[in-house]
Amino acid sequence: MYIEWRRLERAGLKHAQESVRPLFERTHRFRMYQSWVIPGLLQTSEYTRAVLNTVVAVRGTQNDVENALAVRMERQQVLRSGDHRFAFLIEEWVLRTVIGTRDILIGQLGHLIAVTSGALPAVSLGVIPLGVARGAGWPVESFTMYDDEQVNVELVSAHLTVTQPADLSEYGQAFAELASIAVYGAEARALITAAIASLG
Repeated sequence: MYIEWRRLERAGLKHAQESVRPLFERTHRFRMYQSWVIPGLLQTSEYTRAVLNTVVAVRGTQNDVENALAVRMERQQVLRSGDHRFAFLIEEWVLRTVIGTRDILIGQLGHLIAVTSGALPAVSLGVIPLGVARGAGWPVESFTMYDDEQVNVELVSAHLTVTQPADLSEYGQAFAELASIAVYGAEARALITAAIASLG
C-alpha cells in the first residue's frame, strides 16, 4: 500500500507514531536498514526532536513534535521487553550527517557506542563502511522488515507497505547482502569514534 506522507501525517505526527504500535508489539524479528538517518529505535530524544522538526519544516505538517517525541521515546521500550530481536544496518555516511547540531550528533553517536558495547542484548548494529566493495550489497531506500510478514519502505513522498511474498523475499535478500558487508562490535565502534572525532 502506497500512502503519501501528507495523508499519513494529516492528523499529526503523534497519531502517525501511535499507528505503528500494534505492528511493533506483535513483531518478533526486526530487520532495519537506514541510508538516511539513525534508526528511530536507536535515536536519542534530542536527535529525534531534530528529525521531527525537519519533518514539520519540509512537509508542512502539524507541529506536535513534543507529543510525537514522547510516543517515539516510549516505543523504545520494545528494545528491552518481550521476545524481540533487532538487527540494524546503517551506512557510515549516516554517522557523519549532521541532524540538528554537531552536539546533538555527538550525543547520538555516543549512544550508538553504548549499543554496540552490549547495552542492549537483543540488538545487533552493523555499519557499512565507506569505500567497501559493494558487490550485491547496493545502497537502497531505507526499509524495515517485520518478521517475514511485512516491509515498510521510506520514500521521499510516501510510505510504502510491502506484503507480497516474492517482494518480501527480495528485501530479505537485500538485507542479507547488506549485512554481509557491514562491520560489527569493535570495528563498528571504531567507525563511530572516527565520526565523533571528525566533528571536532
